[in-house]
Amino acid sequence: MHWTQRLRGAGTAVAAVTLLGGVLAAPTAQADAAHRGEQLTDLVNPFIGTENEGNTYPGAAVPFGMVQLSPDTGHNTGYDHAQNQIRGFSSVHISGVGCGLGGDLPVLPTTGDITETDYAKYAAKFSHDNETASPGYYRVGLDSGITAELTATKRTGVQRYTFPATDKANVLLNAGQSLHSTVSSTVQVLDSRTIRTAITGRGFCQDTKPYTVYTVTHFDRPFTTSGTWKGGTVTEGSKTSTGTAGNGAWVRFDTTKDRTVEATTAISYVDASGAARNLRAEGGRSFDRAYRAAQSSWEDRLDDVRAQGGTDTQRRTFYSSLYRSFLAPNIGSDVDGRYTGWDQKIHRAKGFDYYQNWSLWDTYRTQTQLLSLLAPREERNMAISVLKIDEQSGWLPKWGYGTVETNIMTGDPVTPFLTNAYQQGLLKGYEEQAYRALKKNADGTPPADSAAVGREANVQYIKDGFAPYIKNRPHAKPGDSDFDHGASATLEYALSDAMLGQMAGELGHTADAKRYAARAQSYRNIFDPSTGFFRARDENGAFTGPADPAQSEGFHEGTSWQYQWMVPQDIPGMVDLIGGKDAANQRLDSFFAYDQLLADPAKTAREVWVNGPYDYYNADKYNPQNEPDLIAPYTYLSTGQPWKTTDVVHAALTLFTDTPTGMTGNDDLGTMSAWNVLSSIGIFPVQPGTDTWGLSTPAFQRVDLTLDRRYYPHGHLTVSAPGASDTDRYIQSAAVNGKAHAKTYLTTDEIRSGHDLTFTVGSKPSDWGTAASAAPPAIG
Repeated sequence: MHWTQRLRGAGTAVAAVTLLGGVLAAPTAQADAAHRGEQLTDLVNPFIGTENEGNTYPGAAVPFGMVQLSPDTGHNTGYDHAQNQIRGFSSVHISGVGCGLGGDLPVLPTTGDITETDYAKYAAKFSHDNETASPGYYRVGLDSGITAELTATKRTGVQRYTFPATDKANVLLNAGQSLHSTVSSTVQVLDSRTIRTAITGRGFCQDTKPYTVYTVTHFDRPFTTSGTWKGGTVTEGSKTSTGTAGNGAWVRFDTTKDRTVEATTAISYVDASGAARNLRAEGGRSFDRAYRAAQSSWEDRLDDVRAQGGTDTQRRTFYSSLYRSFLAPNIGSDVDGRYTGWDQKIHRAKGFDYYQNWSLWDTYRTQTQLLSLLAPREERNMAISVLKIDEQSGWLPKWGYGTVETNIMTGDPVTPFLTNAYQQGLLKGYEEQAYRALKKNADGTPPADSAAVGREANVQYIKDGFAPYIKNRPHAKPGDSDFDHGASATLEYALSDAMLGQMAGELGHTADAKRYAARAQSYRNIFDPSTGFFRARDENGAFTGPADPAQSEGFHEGTSWQYQWMVPQDIPGMVDLIGGKDAANQRLDSFFAYDQLLADPAKTAREVWVNGPYDYYNADKYNPQNEPDLIAPYTYLSTGQPWKTTDVVHAALTLFTDTPTGMTGNDDLGTMSAWNVLSSIGIFPVQPGTDTWGLSTPAFQRVDLTLDRRYYPHGHLTVSAPGASDTDRYIQSAAVNGKAHAKTYLTTDEIRSGHDLTFTVGSKPSDWGTAASAAPPAIG
């Protein structure tokens, strides 16, 4: 089925799923029947997260595609389900970002005379009753009587318009407006079927360096007339418009007999000839053929994970999350392998595919590991692409969009991203190159003429053992500053040092390994014994900001309460600082409102944990809408109470529903979606940047994973929990390939050598995983 939108009021009232109730429900007859021969794409609802600042998009894309063809309604990140007009269908979208990004070349079908050139004024009204979407496909009936359909290939977006009978059926191609600032644009009418543009844009949350995207749009039949506009001036017959003001082109068709018009837009981040090659290679097929190919590509991806049991709602949210996990990063190289590097020069990828768009502060915690498991070939190419950024620009990225660094977010997220690739065996042949780049990043700061900020506070961190919090310090470069968030930057640096130290030791760099392991203990330097919490320190070393950990300063998008648990490299050490396991468990119980959670998990998740979109501060509770404490529920695996991880994780899973408001926070390029997928399977990367996977009760009775035999010799992994339900949800024992497994974690090598992970569950917590030896080990 396609997802027809008739949910206008569904909002948060839908799916306030009871207890783990819908999370660990017994399999229904309908669900089991659906499993046999079902199309998994039918379970995906692309509208999830399109309301309440989830910032997802419902339009058409293929896995990791360069093009994401989707409607823009006026929301700063693209589509908002609460709005009822479409400004255009643009070619570039990033799933779940928090600021305007992309939206290049919005295209809109209209009828009548061209009287407006501002897409906010000529936007077309529509009703959600006339809107459907599924993986690789989007359709909407506009109030004007025009039906628009979208699909995509890797590097092209394909549109089909069905007009009413008229001799003034128009298509507007707006090169001068997008979701971020357009610096300049050029539009050219090449012939009676083809429009070419070059669009230079900039900006993401803050000002950034510009990038350029090139497009060529080819129609399936000649237009009867055409023209361009510049600013508010429309000129029929004009072939070119260029400048810093709004520029665009319009084409017109006579649809009195043939009412359908198809158009294919190819894009390239290299040059106009790259867009033309991409069009020749991937265009030329009918809309229906392109759609069938897109749907097939999604079915192949989703079919690698077969989940049995659970409710219909849970299966839909699970597969929708799996779908969003494969939307990014995006292919950045053209069909001939050329790509624009971060030195703004043209390069050619040889022996790998080049990828771009790196929300590393988010994805290093969940999505990176999921792709290592389910898409290792692509994840290897992604890691190599990040090394190419260092090779060509001189520094590793932090938050990269297209061909430029944005420096959004803080810390050192690229280190756990690359050490994860190394630990998962995805950097064979590149180990030393990766290590050299990471060492340079860990021990220095980028020069003034580099766009990157890297570890901006590294000089002070290495000298004093902490990154200082310097309030209102001027930013040396565009983007975020580690000095604005010194406390959390210290924790992020220390985490990365631990992961790099482990890699250094395995590669034989013994002295470096010891040095980084020592630096990984820097988290201790911001622990304030007087409060019992981490706290920011100023340039002189004094603790600063409010002593109340719920009102703390110097933490990026969180408080000291939420960052308390972000020491995955040394949970035992952090627990000792707090006062031991009993004290840590009491603090965890308070953090998760555990007593309330047991009484009513869904209500606790929605009313105690969640404060609202972008509400990151002034809280002493778990925030499942944001990244800093995504790992926190798994801390119980290290404090002798692993059953509480199941309780907390499955309460958080109730926040994912199959409605437009069913996303918890911004998806951030698949981060939240991957959290849902991994937590539902029952294996989670509790130490990002390593090969350690924490265990909890799966949300399904059985999940079969098809794995790439080049990296996982058995080619599959089955995770099962027979009889798991609302009442029987606690792990009594675990076994790998039939052999008892007493630890609360697995390593990647154990996943490779195993093919069956089985949990025995019961109605009460057991002593499984409670021994000190069962916990994930400290690193270093």
